Amino acid sequence: MTVNTARAVHQIARPAGFPAASDFAYVSSPVPEPAPGTALVENLLLSVDPYHRGLMDGGADGFDLHAPLEGRAVGRVTASRDPGLAEGDLVFHRAGWRTHALVTLGVDGTRTLRGHEGVPLEAYLSVLGGTGLTAYAALTRTAALREGEDLFVSAAAGGVGTATGRIARLLGARRIIGSAGSAAKVAHLTGALGFDAAFDYHDGPVAEQLERAAPDGIDVYVDNVGGEHLEGAIGSLREYGRIAWVGAISTYNGDRSPAAPRNLFEVVHKSLRLEGVLVRNHTNLQDELEDFLVPHLRSGLIGTDTTVVQGFDRTVEAFLGMLRGDNLGKMLVRTGS
Repeated sequence: MTVNTARAVHQIARPAGFPAASDFAYVSSPVPEPAPGTALVENLLLSVDPYHRGLMDGGADGFDLHAPLEGRAVGRVTASRDPGLAEGDLVFHRAGWRTHALVTLGVDGTRTLRGHEGVPLEAYLSVLGGTGLTAYAALTRTAALREGEDLFVSAAAGGVGTATGRIARLLGARRIIGSAGSAAKVAHLTGALGFDAAFDYHDGPVAEQLERAAPDGIDVYVDNVGGEHLEGAIGSLREYGRIAWVGAISTYNGDRSPAAPRNLFEVVHKSLRLEGVLVRNHTNLQDELEDFLVPHLRSGLIGTDTTVVQGFDRTVEAFLGMLRGDNLGKMLVRTGS
């Protein structure tokens, strides 16, 4: 049956602190027709990510009000006037948070999926998508994790944190320690994901809990939180340790210019290296990532590690739930009911 109506999530107000459902609206419009050089994609899976929160405050690089929001998505081409895309092709693109999108191969990250046999579609927005690529770049390029080294990762039960733990184990990390926001997530880390130690950051100062979990120190820290976590990690890092700074969830709904960690000079004293990680600077690693992980996905050694919300009408609900930490692994939306 032909679908004549497209739907999209629009942001209609700037959040004051934590976003509310009333900051968004679901808007219907006719399904667009592809112009020359474009293809129409019906989205199948959508990604909701922490970075979306910062863009919602507007500014030069932020989201416009009363326009479709954007995000990573996987969809199927239903009509094409792009010579590089054919009907039926599965594509990754960045025009998510809507049911239908017009895309052009090679523009804004649009690419056809390699379609690895035995790999579920969810993988392309989790361990083989932006979250997995972020973790892989952080470990192999930014921090240059070496076999036998000890790793700490914050927000370890989320998308990037989960992928970081999986990939670090495959790279030969000796001990992997994670922080999370509940006892259930801590149990998930040490049980299902095989972390060597984990703690709930609500249970006491991060520095003290990390010291108990890693009394001999750590070599690498992958930071998704910032704030107290970064300060605690600096205290536990050994000489010549490395910090791959991915995100700062602790600041996303308030002041995004926090004071520096009180022990920042330890970066000098210990000859530490701190470097930020932007996944858009590492898209050249996509094929390398897939070649590395696909055999392990096929064998079942690792999973996609996703929480999938069913139904496009629950996109905002999924986003707010992700910000609250309701997900294990990567939060996705399957557009069909």
